[in-house]
Amino acid sequence: MSKKQDIMAATLELIHEEGLQSVTFAKLFKRANVGSGTIYNYFANKEELVNAVYKEARILMGEHLLQNYDPEAGLYERFKCLQLNRLKFGLQFPKEFLFIDSFSFSPYISPELRNMSDTHNSGEVIQSLIMEGQKQGIIKEMDSHLCHQLIHGIISSILKGYYIQKYPLNETQIQQILEASWKAILV
Repeated sequence: MSKKQDIMAATLELIHEEGLQSVTFAKLFKRANVGSGTIYNYFANKEELVNAVYKEARILMGEHLLQNYDPEAGLYERFKCLQLNRLKFGLQFPKEFLFIDSFSFSPYISPELRNMSDTHNSGEVIQSLIMEGQKQGIIKEMDSHLCHQLIHGIISSILKGYYIQKYPLNETQIQQILEASWKAILV
């Protein structure tokens, strides 16, 4: 891993453990095992660093959301694939998932990053799926962004409970979650 990646990984870990406000450059130097001037070779300030970590996490999530996605499959199968991939991403990368979930609406994240399309356009794929379902009269007529936030929120809530070991997630429960999130947006 490069020093820049070490710094970004340390930032994500510290935010996860202590919260953004508690992260200082002194803690980052120690956690990333870099000299005090090294961070400034890559980032002008804490805000720029946090935005870089956010961007990297969003790109990673975008890559995972479209794994095994078949644009030719039926609407429900595509929806299920996207939601399952969102859940799997959260299970595999809990720090990144929580960081995105917690800071997507934070003023700390630049508006450009908050509204960015990831390199795989997963957000556009999800929006397109929702609008297609609405045109077919299957998905509720509501703002597509609100609909997207609704299905994201279901997975987010489930993952947060799972992270604190409130319940396990076995295959049956995962299928129930996918079905329930589908029903939440049906007409």
